[in-house]
Order: sequence, then C-alpha cells, then structure tokens
Amino acid sequence: MTPPVAAIDCGTNSVRLLITSDGRTQIERLMRITRLGQGVDATRRLNEAAIERTLEVLREYREVIDRHGVTKIRMAATSASRDASNRDEFFEAAYEILGVMPEVISGDEEGRLSFLGATADLDPELGPFLVCDIGGGSTEFVFGTTEAESTISVDMGCVRITEAWFHHDPPTAEELSQAISVIEIYLDDVLREIPNLGEARTFVGLAGTVSNTASVELGLAEYDREQIHHFVLTKPAVEDVFRTLATESIAERKENPGLEEQRADVIVGGLCVLVATMRRLGLSNCLVSESDILDGLAMSLLTES
Repeated sequence: MTPPVAAIDCGTNSVRLLITSDGRTQIERLMRITRLGQGVDATRRLNEAAIERTLEVLREYREVIDRHGVTKIRMAATSASRDASNRDEFFEAAYEILGVMPEVISGDEEGRLSFLGATADLDPELGPFLVCDIGGGSTEFVFGTTEAESTISVDMGCVRITEAWFHHDPPTAEELSQAISVIEIYLDDVLREIPNLGEARTFVGLAGTVSNTASVELGLAEYDREQIHHFVLTKPAVEDVFRTLATESIAERKENPGLEEQRADVIVGGLCVLVATMRRLGLSNCLVSESDILDGLAMSLLTES
C-alpha cells in the first residue's frame, strides 16, 4: 500500500489539511479558519496574532500527520503570503513545526492545482469546464477540459472585498453596489484573458463561499460533504442566499443553518464575487465541488517519481 501523503493549503482565510494514500480516499480532511490574511491588503504584512493562530493549527496538524505515518508533506501558501513582506518570519516558524518549507505558489499554479483537484472525478464529457476558486484574497478562473488551458488569478476574495468595501453591519446598498462594480472590472480582465470562456459547458465553484452557499440553500444543520459535493446551485438560489445574508447583521447570519459561524463576517464578500460572476458571464448553474486545490496538491505528491 502506498504510504499516505499530507497536503496543506494555507490561504487568506483558512488552513486545510488532507491526508490520503491514493488521491481518492480521505484518511483525514480538516479545516480551520485562522484569517491569516487579516489586514494584509492594507498593511502588506502578516498580523502577529494571525501568524500565531495559524501556527497553532499547524501544530495540531503535525500531530495528526505523525499519527498517520505520513512520508511526504507539501504546504502551499497562497494570496496572503504572496502579498506579505514579512512572510519569511511565518515560513521559518512553519518549517520548525512541519519540517518542510511552505511554498508560495503563483496564482497560475494555484489555478492549475484547483482545476486538477476539481475535475479529477468529473466526466470529461461535461467539459469544457470553467473552474472558479473563490479564496480569501484572490479568485482563480481556469478553463479547460482534461487539463488547465487558460488561467487567471485576480485580487478579489471574501476577506479582501469585505475589508475594502464593507464598513457597516450589514453592508449598505451603496457598499454592496460598489463592491460588485469593482468585481465586474476584474471580470472584464477574465474575459480578455480567457476569450473562449463562453464555450464552457460546466461552471464549477470551489471553496468556502460556494460550499457554504450550498449548505445554506440545503438548510443543513451540520456540514455534510456527501450532500454538498456536486450539488447544483441555480442562479436564482445563489441570488436568494445573497439577498438574505446581505441584509442580515453578522449576528443574524450566524443563525442560518448551514453557515459556518466563523465565516459569517466574510460570506457576503464572497457571495458578491459569486453573484457578479454568474451575472456577468451569463451562467445559469454552479456545480459545487468539495475537491479543489487541496486534492490537487495531494495528487502532485502522489505522482512524484
């Protein structure tokens, strides 16, 4: 039997761990929200408290990794670490815990790995695919059928949009409108970079914003991967969840079945990205995938010679 490998995705909003020995069977899959990217857009530095929250999660993950006899680890750091001037301080501390140095991956590589993970268990007949990975600090759009053919990473995500545009609780109509207008400008870049985007047959949505939207639409009392993975969100359903959550305070949002409590303050920022994308690109459905960059990272370890 192939020894298990561990993939860690350290993003702007969350840190996730996947341990697998074949890329299909999950031995462990964990997620913790640490908000590593808190304030990075304004300061270009990682906040000391955010670093410590993230290191504490890595210590937890190290114990899990050791328990399963993992032989290879790969940790990818995405938008927040790309943008931070003091990332080396964080990386050195992470290395002390994990024994491997985190990798700052480019937006293009992030997109390629997300596409690899998201489409691994999809029938190529459903392609070409447009994969959209809405992160905390950036969003990746990837077009392709059996492999990523075109990729663009843009600096918009649930944390970045929230910190830049929302100054009231709940956000005002003007703040929501401004945020969506900015997102539409980014989407113009996407359309220029991926001119054949209209050929996509299946729109695949990844990450916490999308899975939480599906969970709220389903009214799940607790997270259920089996119900969320490959659930189809219609555009009217996305618009309905957006209208509901955008007009509620953070405290009120926390009462919605299916919404992670720690995501209540940034979910509307993420939904602005999802709603604007579906509107601007004329997309009627979103296929939710719980397989993403984390699965792509694990697969890259398993295919190493």
